[in-house]
Amino acid sequence: MVEVKKAPLIEFGPREEDLYRCVHCGLCLSACPTYMETGLETESPRGRIALMKAVKEGRLGVTPRVASHWEMCLACRACEAVCPSGVPYGRLIEDTRAEVVRQGRLSWRARLAQAIFLRGVLPRPWLLRAGMRALWLYQRLGLQWVVRRSRVLRVMPGGVAEMEEQLPKIPSRFFEPRREVHGAMGEKRMRVGLLSGCVMPLMQSGAMDASVRVLQRNGCEVAVSMGQGCCGALNLHSGDVETARRMARRNIDVFLEAGVEKVVVASAGCGSTMKEYGQLFEGDAEYAERARRLGKMTVDITELLASLPLKGPSREMKVRVTYQDPCHLAHAQRITEVPRQVLRSIPGLELVEMENASRCCGAAGIYSVTQAEMSRRLVERKVEWVRASGAEVVATANPGCMMQLEAGLRRTGSKARVRHVVEVVEEAYGGGES
Repeated sequence: MVEVKKAPLIEFGPREEDLYRCVHCGLCLSACPTYMETGLETESPRGRIALMKAVKEGRLGVTPRVASHWEMCLACRACEAVCPSGVPYGRLIEDTRAEVVRQGRLSWRARLAQAIFLRGVLPRPWLLRAGMRALWLYQRLGLQWVVRRSRVLRVMPGGVAEMEEQLPKIPSRFFEPRREVHGAMGEKRMRVGLLSGCVMPLMQSGAMDASVRVLQRNGCEVAVSMGQGCCGALNLHSGDVETARRMARRNIDVFLEAGVEKVVVASAGCGSTMKEYGQLFEGDAEYAERARRLGKMTVDITELLASLPLKGPSREMKVRVTYQDPCHLAHAQRITEVPRQVLRSIPGLELVEMENASRCCGAAGIYSVTQAEMSRRLVERKVEWVRASGAEVVATANPGCMMQLEAGLRRTGSKARVRHVVEVVEEAYGGGES
């Protein structure tokens, strides 16, 4: 019998033990949004893993064409939830993208987004806030109306038109970390830290305010610690690992020194990343144990509220609501029933299921900029399912989903409102009243 010698594997991002767990059964295909849209094997988890293997085995190089298939991946991790072999696809695609970045094979759109937004703005909260204040003036002074009517953005490169179209109404007041702790209402159950993060306190400050008040009403003393910042999720998902680690270290230090029992997160993508900080710092002598500890302390806000358990709102809300599962809550954290349970606790609220509630809406961090056409196709389908549900309110639990859904609904003229789950709960409690 002739022994077939396996070619030596080359140095390439994904870990061998992760890569070769895939048996190419194809059960992931019907869960993958990009495969369902295109029908192309190369735009499926199985196809992308086959390309990773080909590079690892030296049969292919990391060419722009090969890298383009990995770039089109949403990293929604829907494939993980259905994979019988337990392939850690999220880690595979992150490791692969880190290699693409290292080899300089990103598309020009992705390089521009990384240079300006991921590395330039996100690590500098003061710069992000200044930019958001400028956008608030842009809207408040009527410049947005003029610019949109002129269609001048359509001739500008770099996804500027797509980014501008997604802009929600910027609030006049931003949510800010503070030295003072927000006291619990009634009997104190626990002291928690709340992630303020980067984009959400600026674009969805109302959801952050609601998070504080709902936690207070449920007996939580809430610390929104100074010094925290972006969790690094967008950078990590885009292959910019070192910047992600720098931002993560800051949050690890801040929250572990805050004396809190839990770190509460109202953004699904941030929560998923923070729960996996231990993986991000594997082998780091200084931060490995601290990162694992913070990961175990991290909870999604709906997860915490349901476990307390939630103090049921008394106000009746006669409203028809549908719930959009954020990818990194449903597929990465495997939390699907808890947000629905929280919504069902509201008297009078009618919760209806839309078709494909857990299918990605196409937001996916900077995806709407780097893959604008696919992003738009995905949100258009999602909007069809929302409209078919007859819901007046779309509840979700991630800022990117909120912006993407708002933009998609706005384009169709729909009057359905997009709200964070905690905003719906806060309204049922009677708004900002004590």
